[in-house]
Amino acid sequence: MNKREMTCCFTGHRYIEAAKENIIKKRVEEEIENLIEKGVVYFGSGFARGFDLIAASAVLKLKEKNKIWLIAVIPCKDQDKYWNNDERCFYDELLKKVDKTVILSEYYYSGCMYKRNRHLVDFSSYCICYKNKDSGGTAYTVSYAVKKGLNIINIADDKI
Repeated sequence: MNKREMTCCFTGHRYIEAAKENIIKKRVEEEIENLIEKGVVYFGSGFARGFDLIAASAVLKLKEKNKIWLIAVIPCKDQDKYWNNDERCFYDELLKKVDKTVILSEYYYSGCMYKRNRHLVDFSSYCICYKNKDSGGTAYTVSYAVKKGLNIINIADDKI
């Protein structure tokens, strides 16, 4: 099994309804555990607000019992520039615990988020996503992942 076959990326919406957050966390953990059983050991997150950070947290929780890696693929160093203090603190805490960080650009530029998303997909065989609409960055990334032949696991399909 090559490294790509052992890698899963995450993509999902930035804004998650508070009432659905715990259900989403549980589903993400279940799907990560399923992939670990199949030999997946590398998990890549773009560390965006919302689903990406939920998924990163799930990987870190499961790392306590499994030999898995969390890889942060950051589009630009100042990704969190306009986030509120609580979001930044959570982001910083998670970043301290990753196994590898890839920073794609020193500064924000138009298109850097898409570059991050393509990078995540290009190095993965699986994509766990939370996509419940057909527009925006998540829809673009899932469409790209489908074109690249990734196995897509959309937890929103479970009617969360």
